[in-house]
Amino acid sequence: MKFIDEAKIEVHAGNGGNGAATFRREKYIRFGGPNGGDGGRGGSVWARADRNVNTLVDYRFARIHRAENGERGMAADCNGRGGRDLELRVPVGTIVRDEETGELLADLAKDGERAMLARGGGGGLGNLHFKSSVNRAPRQFTRGEPGEMRRLALELRVLADVGLLGLPNAGKSTFIRAVSSARPKVADYPFTTLNPSLGVVRVAEASFVIADIPGLIEGASEGAGLGHQFLRHLARTRLLLHIVDLAAEEPARDARVIAAELQKYGEALYRKPRWLVFNKADAAEDADARIRKVLGQLRWKRPWFKVSAISAEGTSGVMKAVARELTMKV
Repeated sequence: MKFIDEAKIEVHAGNGGNGAATFRREKYIRFGGPNGGDGGRGGSVWARADRNVNTLVDYRFARIHRAENGERGMAADCNGRGGRDLELRVPVGTIVRDEETGELLADLAKDGERAMLARGGGGGLGNLHFKSSVNRAPRQFTRGEPGEMRRLALELRVLADVGLLGLPNAGKSTFIRAVSSARPKVADYPFTTLNPSLGVVRVAEASFVIADIPGLIEGASEGAGLGHQFLRHLARTRLLLHIVDLAAEEPARDARVIAAELQKYGEALYRKPRWLVFNKADAAEDADARIRKVLGQLRWKRPWFKVSAISAEGTSGVMKAVARELTMKV
């Protein structure tokens, strides 16, 4: 199934039912009093995170969602039935915003979490409520309140502990295949990865989720290429592994391009812990010398690793270090 991580929908909560203006009509009771019941409340619209749902694709085709209206009040002090709530199932990691105001309505990061998106209208009052010593036969009643209507933007942010990032064809997909059971498409041309891939990595008794994000290009933070729409998926990660193609013409420049795009996208993302992983060491001439040169050019003081993802050489060392880092930050 195609990965769909955005959708725009319209939700309509149910209207409340009107109150009733009725009177007792019984034999031998000449002037029966008011007995109009209240209207039922309108149904509300809820969102619930469901781990069995993987994409927002259903909401691309079904854009309008309505909860049930409440029923009007009835005679004999009978209240109208409340409208049924509507529950929309969304993937874990879905963020819901009001499209018009930008207000964050929900951040559903755990399976089973729920959030109200639109509140149903209250039911109207029947004429029974308006009876008084001076008005024994009231004909007043109130109408039900309208339910809320909202235009919403749904956005799915992948939940992963570790995010892979780098230029297209840096070897991210090969790396995630080497360290996990994920099997993204791998080929020797840019933009092989069009959708995020998740893999579970197990190191001794520890395990964590790693995400392969489509390759970024210069200008990605401003909407260029495929990377812009996926930068958001890195926001929830705890650690970034920056895959650098050691066999490229200018590895240091490539690394700077990615760092610049992270900073343009947001300072919080730029300041996340980021480690360099020099890939394709087997294809680079004098790999160690090249790494020393790049580290000097970048003035790099953080952790770095040398790997050859295609043969998995060096990848286990990276994963052990990641497991230690994540364990320390729990």
